[in-house]
Amino acid sequence: GCSTGCAAPVPTRHVMRRAEPPEVERAVALRADEPRVRRMAGEKVLQYNLKMKVSEAEWQFDRNKLTIYFTAERRVDFRELVRDLARTFRTRIELKQIGVRDEAALLGGGGRCGRELCCSSWLRELKPVSLQLAKDQRLSLNPAQISGCCGRLMCCLTYEPDSYVAAPKRFPREGKTLITTTGREKVVGGDIWRERVFLRD
Repeated sequence: GCSTGCAAPVPTRHVMRRAEPPEVERAVALRADEPRVRRMAGEKVLQYNLKMKVSEAEWQFDRNKLTIYFTAERRVDFRELVRDLARTFRTRIELKQIGVRDEAALLGGGGRCGRELCCSSWLRELKPVSLQLAKDQRLSLNPAQISGCCGRLMCCLTYEPDSYVAAPKRFPREGKTLITTTGREKVVGGDIWRERVFLRD
């Protein structure tokens, strides 16, 4: 996976030994150099007038390869850019296109809940999220209310969809007329988590 813990498969390789102090220092120096590399790569993109946005840069530990992550709406011909970057950084260049959800996982940040983004902290797989999930949970369908930092529907909408579908089945549906101690009353709403039904006579 990437250095910032993005939603990538868990590495299957085993730990051979603890890193020696010089190796730790080298890794820290590489991470510290990545913002400069990202900035320079962004300037090169502007120079070649390419429709892409550089999201992150990552040095391989031995500096034999530099991976640059980018987002773009369409396919981009970046052959000239790769040659220029290889001359500039004197190493092998890999340009890797990612989606906006992957970009949010790569860069990290805070969600609407106030906690660190799930995709950048613990979520290992980014599953598709549909608008039907928001409808099942009776959420506002305003995109600003149900979208995450990436501009897509929030991943947490997929966490408990079965509960939101099953819970309302225990209650009378809206519009149904019930006979209560006060007479005939119509169901106008409900709160499945507080176990309440709202009636109007």
